[in-house]
Amino acid sequence: VQLQAFGGGSVQSGGSLRLSCAASGGTIDIYVMGWFRQAPGKEREFVAGINWRGDNAYYEDSAKGRFTISRDNYQKMVYLQMSTLSPEDTAVYYCAAKRTATVSAKTVRVNYDYWGQGTQVTVSS
Repeated sequence: VQLQAFGGGSVQSGGSLRLSCAASGGTIDIYVMGWFRQAPGKEREFVAGINWRGDNAYYEDSAKGRFTISRDNYQKMVYLQMSTLSPEDTAVYYCAAKRTATVSAKTVRVNYDYWGQGTQVTVSS
């Protein structure tokens, strides 16, 4: 599975962005999909994840209530709708996938097998 993230850009604080992740090279039906981010000088961190059916979503505390992850298995797309953005959200955002039918709030954060190239999100104050 190859992943390509896009949709990043520069916005002002309080603004919104929608990131997209396109999968190719195979189906993502039985894949957990996740979004991660890495800010300059910081380690990559989990932002949001979604199970393969799309009926369970998980979020890092900072993303809860502001970000929404969703997926379209037919189109092989995963989305991250981000709102009320702040400068602390500035980072390179990566989509990731792992093939598993089961996931928990703990396991959704780790052990992804496939990664996209990242898309830059810059939020100015």
